[in-house]
Amino acid sequence: MINDSNHEQRLADTIDHSEIRRLQDAYADIVSRQQWHELGDIFVADVVLDLDLRDTTMQLVGPQAIGEFIAGSVAQFEFFQFGILGTRVHLRRLGDPDHASARMYMTELRQTPQGHWSQVYGVYHDRFARIDGQWWFTHRTYHSLARNHQPATVFDFPHHLHLDEL
Repeated sequence: MINDSNHEQRLADTIDHSEIRRLQDAYADIVSRQQWHELGDIFVADVVLDLDLRDTTMQLVGPQAIGEFIAGSVAQFEFFQFGILGTRVHLRRLGDPDHASARMYMTELRQTPQGHWSQVYGVYHDRFARIDGQWWFTHRTYHSLARNHQPATVFDFPHHLHLDEL
């Protein structure tokens, strides 16, 4: 016999997970299409992006600043594609049903106008909030993991970040 309260929680968790994954997919689509104005549809107005590119770190605040930074970074490529490799979603962050965190592994495929192909790998540690019934990105922390430029570079994983503490 199925416990009704357990069944209802599992159903709610499935819906929340699906909605958060839709946000991640929307981000990948927006970045691949370079439609920066759409970032406001998935990011709260004061979203923070902490970037660790290994040779530099920076913090950007707001969808417009994030879009401008990414646009400037990808402008050098004739082809650019953002891909999600895998995700792990942690619901009820700190016991709050309206907060979640996730880890998202990603890759970027890029080609310069001169025909040079490159690929980067990274990981986002994200925080989400449900506001008025809709899930939003509220904070992102990005770490580069590897690049296949000449020569290829591999970086340590940011083990200090844990989903239940984000």
